[in-house]
Amino acid sequence: MQETTVKNTSAVSGTMLMVRAMRPRQWLKNLLIFVPVLTAHSGELSSWRACAIAFVAFCLCASSAYLLNDVLDIRHDRLHPRKRMRPIAAGAISRLSALCCSALLGVVGVTVAAWGGISLLKVVCFYFVLTVLYSIYLKKILLIDVAMLAGLYTIRIIGGAAATEIQLSFWLLSYSFFLFLSLALLKRHNELVRLKEENLLTVPGRGYVPADSMPVAIFGISSGCISALVLMLYYNSGDVSKLYPSSLPLFFVVPLFFIWIARLWLLSFRMQIDEDPLLHVSTDLASITIILICVGLAGLATL
Repeated sequence: MQETTVKNTSAVSGTMLMVRAMRPRQWLKNLLIFVPVLTAHSGELSSWRACAIAFVAFCLCASSAYLLNDVLDIRHDRLHPRKRMRPIAAGAISRLSALCCSALLGVVGVTVAAWGGISLLKVVCFYFVLTVLYSIYLKKILLIDVAMLAGLYTIRIIGGAAATEIQLSFWLLSYSFFLFLSLALLKRHNELVRLKEENLLTVPGRGYVPADSMPVAIFGISSGCISALVLMLYYNSGDVSKLYPSSLPLFFVVPLFFIWIARLWLLSFRMQIDEDPLLHVSTDLASITIILICVGLAGLATL
């Protein structure tokens, strides 16, 4: 009886560790799938249902990629001051178990995408292939890695459009890419600053050295400014008048967005932000407040 209890406890513990290795917190990023529905002001239930299917497919494929990435990066993660605590790097989960779970999640994710339609299936497969390439090789190439991360974020938005057959605008894609490029560079900058403080000379498994922190910051701040510029140009475009009867409230979104992105970069220099800026935003009161104000302004503009 006691032996059975021990086995059950061990199985539950192993399952929890596997779920932790799947990084469910990162699923928040897949909420980007709903952006096309929101920006198109679509109230159709079928569109929201299609986005929900796409969300599940992307979550499963993303977790599959995270497990594969941790298996491939196990040697470098064990040299990293924080990543060494991940379940696979710490040896709490065997590489074989992680690979089997990764394969299962990938198959189920692609199956769910196929249920959502051929267009969604193509986007999810493209996303999955890119994440595998990123894990195997592209993450090691200087600056290509952050461009890939920005592209993967943007592909989530494209996935939402593919699932709902909503036409994406040039403005949304341009704004998304430069915003996520800034956030990807912010993530790298934050890691480089922390490693510099810890007197480490290289970033394990990456093409950066701590001395790169300043140029990375310059590129990232510039990308954030470009995204703010795209947002301002969008405000002055003809597309706005079609979607927003009273566009004046949208004018105040631009300075609020600039304050938000500038604040994140200041916090990064102060080492007061998590390694993943999007996860930091999800728990940061100031960021949440700014986002809610912007949403309220967009709502006013539709009246």
